[in-house]
Amino acid sequence: MLQKTGVTNQMYEQHDTQKPALEPISPQYDPWDPIRSKRAYGEHRLTSVELTVTNLCNMRCEHCAVGETLSMTEGPRIPLSVILKRLDEVEELETISITGGEPSYHERTVREYIVPLLRYARERGVRSQINSNLTLDLSRYELLAPYLDVMHISFNYVNAEDFHEVGFVNSARKAVRETSAKLYERMVENTIALSRAGMFVSAESMINYRTHEKLASIHRLIEEMGCRRHEVHPMYPSAFASKLPVLSLEQTRTAIHRLLDSRSRDLWMLFGTLPFYACCELEEDRDLVKRLRTEPNVTVRNDPDGRNRLNVNVFTGDVFVTDFSDVPALGNVHTDRLDEVFGRWKAHPLCHTVDCYCPAAVCCGPNLLVADTYYKHLDFTTRQAVV
Repeated sequence: MLQKTGVTNQMYEQHDTQKPALEPISPQYDPWDPIRSKRAYGEHRLTSVELTVTNLCNMRCEHCAVGETLSMTEGPRIPLSVILKRLDEVEELETISITGGEPSYHERTVREYIVPLLRYARERGVRSQINSNLTLDLSRYELLAPYLDVMHISFNYVNAEDFHEVGFVNSARKAVRETSAKLYERMVENTIALSRAGMFVSAESMINYRTHEKLASIHRLIEEMGCRRHEVHPMYPSAFASKLPVLSLEQTRTAIHRLLDSRSRDLWMLFGTLPFYACCELEEDRDLVKRLRTEPNVTVRNDPDGRNRLNVNVFTGDVFVTDFSDVPALGNVHTDRLDEVFGRWKAHPLCHTVDCYCPAAVCCGPNLLVADTYYKHLDFTTRQAVV
């Protein structure tokens, strides 16, 4: 069992009256899923913007999708007023995500950049998420609590030893095990404290060569920490992960079945970027899709990357399809409206290769990474679901 911590709810209670009445995020309402805009408008629209607010991080996880962009120092950020102006121009904006690096690496960044972004989102009725490792002082995360919808963390461990092996393998200076163990304990304690105080913490686990046989144990720890949701995504070759072993489809399928067999039915499980579709030729793949569709408290999110989301680097202003894609920048916030940049992506030849939609399966198909990893020569736009 994990050790529990005691934290009061005061910091949340005193701000609750300031929050507009927004629909609770739930298995029935996932505002990050691009299927929402596809159904509403008959096409993909820009409804989600991701902001890379730092290239600094106190960890160097081996699977980090942006590992090659991490640095030891960084220059000035674009004035927040410029970013807010561009967000204002996005007509159908529903969500923002704040990522890095570790966004809370510097408390000043939290106070002067992140909190104002979250307050903007809250006042506009836009949902917000931060991607963090939760290993820093609890007080930094408490600053976010009154305005944040989802605290998203990576959790791929069953103990401090796993945390050390995964989290610091790419560090220039190898972390001392005692130091990494303390960070692991702080991450766990912070997660418990924030969950108890009312924060929606969503813990994401990768399905990869290290975790695929440990997912049930990881899941139990995530439930014990009080997380509201367990996200599960296969690992794909990108940045630090580009040289790591890639699981076969059979291994990934087996890992998912095993996890579904042992999971807690009370904890929402969200699967994303899965390489299995209702139009797959193998019956085993289609059976898994059917199981995921009928399991209680389980959802499968269509991938936002390449569908309804752009990433903005707040240092350079460059705008990308994702924060980890090899597609070059399609524009810059100094000169371009984000809706215009999104229009360029929709006209891009690569977009057409993965621009499929199946109403029968409620599926938007694979993103670029998934297609390149497992389906390099398949044209999903010509396939039909077997339902």
